[in-house]
Amino acid sequence: MRIARILGTVVSTQKDERLRGKKLLVVKPINLDGSDRDDYVVAVDTVGAGFHEKVLIVGGSSARMAEGNKDCPVDTAIVGVIDTIDFIKDE
Repeated sequence: MRIARILGTVVSTQKDERLRGKKLLVVKPINLDGSDRDDYVVAVDTVGAGFHEKVLIVGGSSARMAEGNKDCPVDTAIVGVIDTIDFIKDE
């Protein structure tokens, strides 16, 4: 799993039939400190994420195992909305 932030939506009227009815979102992976990484990804939303929310994304076969994505041509899926991130300090 990776952490990302929702940046926008993708509208596609011509697409694989198995993607019909699925919300496609542009996500930007981020580092633990909240700073941006270099890439952008289009992900299928399986949890109802909203603009600028921090989310958990999975890729590859894990994305195809997410709810509603079985046998879909999906490489990245949003599988969780992050409420908080807490770090445990080493002593």
